[in-house]
Amino acid sequence: MATASSTARSTELPLEPEMHPLVRSTYDQKPHGLVSVGDAIGNVVLDGKHPTGWWIGFLAGFAMLQILAMAVCWLFYMGVGIWGINVPVAWGFAIVNFVWWIGIGHAGTLISAVLLLLHQKWRTSINRFSEAMTIFAVMCAGLFPLLHMGRPWFFYWLYPFPNVAGVWPQFRSPLTWDVFAVTTYFTVSLVFWYLGLVPDLAALRDQAKKRWQQVVYGLLALGWRGSAIHWRRYEKVYLILGGISTPLVLSVHTVVSFDFAVSIVPLWHATIFPPFFVAGAIYSGFAMVVAIAIPVRKWYKLEDFFSDHHLDIMGKVMLATGFLVTYGYFSEAWMAWYGHTLYEWGTTMERMFGPYGWSYWCLIGFNCVFPLTFLWSKKIRRSPFWMELICISVLIGMWFERYVIVITLTREYIPAGWGHYAPTLWDYATMVGSLGLFLFLFFLFLRYLPMISITEMRELLPKKQGGGGGHSIMENAP
Repeated sequence: MATASSTARSTELPLEPEMHPLVRSTYDQKPHGLVSVGDAIGNVVLDGKHPTGWWIGFLAGFAMLQILAMAVCWLFYMGVGIWGINVPVAWGFAIVNFVWWIGIGHAGTLISAVLLLLHQKWRTSINRFSEAMTIFAVMCAGLFPLLHMGRPWFFYWLYPFPNVAGVWPQFRSPLTWDVFAVTTYFTVSLVFWYLGLVPDLAALRDQAKKRWQQVVYGLLALGWRGSAIHWRRYEKVYLILGGISTPLVLSVHTVVSFDFAVSIVPLWHATIFPPFFVAGAIYSGFAMVVAIAIPVRKWYKLEDFFSDHHLDIMGKVMLATGFLVTYGYFSEAWMAWYGHTLYEWGTTMERMFGPYGWSYWCLIGFNCVFPLTFLWSKKIRRSPFWMELICISVLIGMWFERYVIVITLTREYIPAGWGHYAPTLWDYATMVGSLGLFLFLFFLFLRYLPMISITEMRELLPKKQGGGGGHSIMENAP
C-alpha cells in the first residue's frame, strides 16, 4: 500500500506546501479538517445566503436569457431570413457560436477525466464546476444547429428512426456526424458529472437542517450510505467513465472540424483542422474555467480550495495550447504560400487584408500576442487580475477564430459568386442570449449544488495532515 501511495504521489504535479489549499486556512490560520471542509463547501448551498456578485451574475444571465427567448420566438415566426446569412455565407453566426461553445465545453472533460487518469490531484478543486460548465456549454452549442435548420421542430429527423416514408438521414453529411458526436459527448459528460455528485449529495442530505433539502438531496443521492461496497462500485464506475470520456476530448472536436475539412473550400480542406480544433478547444475551455473561477472564489471566500497555485498550473496549460494554436495559424499560412496553390494563397491574403482583415488581426492579437506575451511570467500566472484579463482575451480571440473560418465563404473560387456577410441585430441577440443561458444555468448550479467536490477534498486530508484512512479514488480503485 505504501508503494502504491508513493507511486500515485510521484505522478502528480509538485505542489508547493505553502500554496496547497488544504494545508492552512487563509482566514483562521488553522488546517482544514473533515468537518470544516464539509462546512466551507456545503454551507454555500445549504445556507441560501449568496453574495452580491452572485445576484448580479444571475440577474444578468436571466436578462440575457429573455433576449434569447425573444430572438428564438421571432426566428420561429419569420424563419432564418432574419439572420444575415446569404448565398455565399450560408452558415453565419450560428455555426460560429456552435463551434465556440463546443470548444468551451472541452475543459471539463479534460480536467475531470484525463487528469483523473493521470493522478493529478490539483484537479479536485476545479473538476466539479468545470464539469458543470461542460454540460451547460454543450447545451448552448446544441441550440444553434437546431435553430439553423430552418424548421427546428423537425430536429428528430436527424436521427435514424423507423418511419413510413422509409427515409433515413444522410450519413455522409457532417451535420449528422455532429448530432451523434454532440449527443454522445453530452450524455457521457452528464452521467460522469452526476456520478461524481452522488457522495456529495448524500453529504448535503446529512448536513441539511431544512426538511425539503433533506428530501430533495436524499432522493438525488440514490440511497448512498458510504459503505465499503458503495465506494468500491463507485470508484470502479468512475474510472470506467473517465476512460470512456478521455477519447471524447479528441473525437468530438475532431468531428466538428470535419464540418469544414471535408469540403473543397480553400483553407478548409486541410488535414491540420482536427488537431488544430482540439488544441483551440482546450485553450478556450481552460480560459472559461479560469475566467469564472476567479470571481466565484472571491465571492465565496474559497481561496483555500482554489489557490493561486491552481492559476499557475492552468496558466501553463493555456501557454502550451496557445503555442499549438499559434503554430496552426502559422502552418496554415505557410502551406498556402509554400504549396503555390493559387486559390489557397488568395484566400489567405483575403483573410489578412480583405474586407474582413480586421477580424483576422483581432484574432492574432487576442489569441496569440497578448496571452503568450504575459503567460511566460509566473508572477502574471499567479495574479487573479492578469489571468482574468488574459482569459477574457482568449475567449474573444477564439470566437474571432471561428468567425474568420466561416467568413472564408464570402470569396471562393469564382469571383461571380463572391458576396458580403453582415450580421443582423438578431444574430447578436441570439449570441448574447446563449451567453445568458449559460450564465443562468451556471449560477443556478452554484445555488443548489456544491461547486467543489466535498468527498474528494476530504480524501486529500489524510495525506496532507499525516492522518490515516480515508478513500482515494486513484489508489483504492480495483
